Amino acid sequence: MNPTERIYSALVERDRESEEQLPDRVRGDLPRNGLRLIWANTLQSSGDQVVNASTVLPWLFHALGVPAALVGALVPVREAGSMLPQALLTPLVLRARYRKRVFVTGSLVQACSVAVMAGAAALGQGLSAGVVIVAALAVFSLGRCLCSISSKDVQGRTVPSGERGQVNGLATAAAGLVAITLGLGIRVFGGDDLDPAPLAWLLGGGAALWVGVAWVYARIREPADEPTAHGRGTDSGDPPVRWHDWLVRTYRLLREDRTFRRFVSVRGFLLVSALSPPFVITLATQSGTTGLSGLGSYILASGVAALLGGRLFGRLADRSSRKLMTFGAAVASAVILVLVLVVSLPGFTGTTVWGSALFIGCYFLLALTHTGIRVGRKTYVVDVAEGDLRTTYVAVSNSAMGLILLVVGGLSSLLAVFGVVWALVFLAALGLVGVVAGGGLPEVSRG
Repeated sequence: MNPTERIYSALVERDRESEEQLPDRVRGDLPRNGLRLIWANTLQSSGDQVVNASTVLPWLFHALGVPAALVGALVPVREAGSMLPQALLTPLVLRARYRKRVFVTGSLVQACSVAVMAGAAALGQGLSAGVVIVAALAVFSLGRCLCSISSKDVQGRTVPSGERGQVNGLATAAAGLVAITLGLGIRVFGGDDLDPAPLAWLLGGGAALWVGVAWVYARIREPADEPTAHGRGTDSGDPPVRWHDWLVRTYRLLREDRTFRRFVSVRGFLLVSALSPPFVITLATQSGTTGLSGLGSYILASGVAALLGGRLFGRLADRSSRKLMTFGAAVASAVILVLVLVVSLPGFTGTTVWGSALFIGCYFLLALTHTGIRVGRKTYVVDVAEGDLRTTYVAVSNSAMGLILLVVGGLSSLLAVFGVVWALVFLAALGLVGVVAGGGLPEVSRG
């Protein structure tokens, strides 16, 4: 056993039965490809912590004096911008013989976008700097869109079912360490009063991380002639996919593929863990919590959750990604309901140590369950289909999620006008529906 295979075997619980089904050349490259995927995903997740639309960029806007109206555009631009275009861009991706090249392109687009943000942070001020950063974030999201479409296919071609969840989980855990380091660094070097210059350097480091992602991913040995679920390969000589044909196929997929349609629905209900944390922070602020529940503490909680959950949930996802998703939704809903109940008790205040601990603890549990749901969701969509159908599943589901995110996010924000508690109750109810709906998904894991 060579050193590369020894390291991979130490990190990942090997599924020999699944590995035997791989072509000989792919099986021989598995340890090397697996480690490169872990390393690339770790660098990418670390970059995401640096360009976090919920923490770092709002702090930067405050430091630059950007109007508050633009702060509200950060998360929608970041999330929906990376999802909505996927169904339209997929025909271009399907023409690529090597999907890793699409990922490398997307990584370089993100690197350039973050570099522009760093320049705006260093040289700009006020509204003009904010507009440049939001525009760069929109381009950044398009780069992430390309990476999202292609990454699942590359992983499906190079790593067998039974090991994919662990690869995702290891990268998530490593990124958790980065979040912990970032949170500690922000607390040590100024917290909320951090000047634009250090944040500009931080963003510059993020741009370098994405260059590293592109370099590592380019070295993955990806087979180009995988047969697909449509009975055709990317190098089969068939004519390129036309836009009209692609739109028709997308419509038919949602109408006729019951498994896929149910997966998209369940994924929408799983937004409970993604959308509730900001409301928890808002509720904590309204309750007068101080000290323990500062922004740095929430970043630390998020990092610890990723560190603990990445490895654990990776293994659980390989055993049953369906059960992991539904269990995560159940726990997230329960945490929210308990928080709402306690906060609603007469005499409750967030100014006490116990009150602050309640908010930071609930935030940690929500971040932990969100880690599990994300790992389970990513593993499920890779395992449920093969070839170009897998690419189609990823793209269409993400485009649908972009719309669902805007709708659910809009409804929860509207309810928050009448009280943050109502928004949290709505999201908890959404998660409970997801638990019931998730029970109807077919089991696709080999564990």
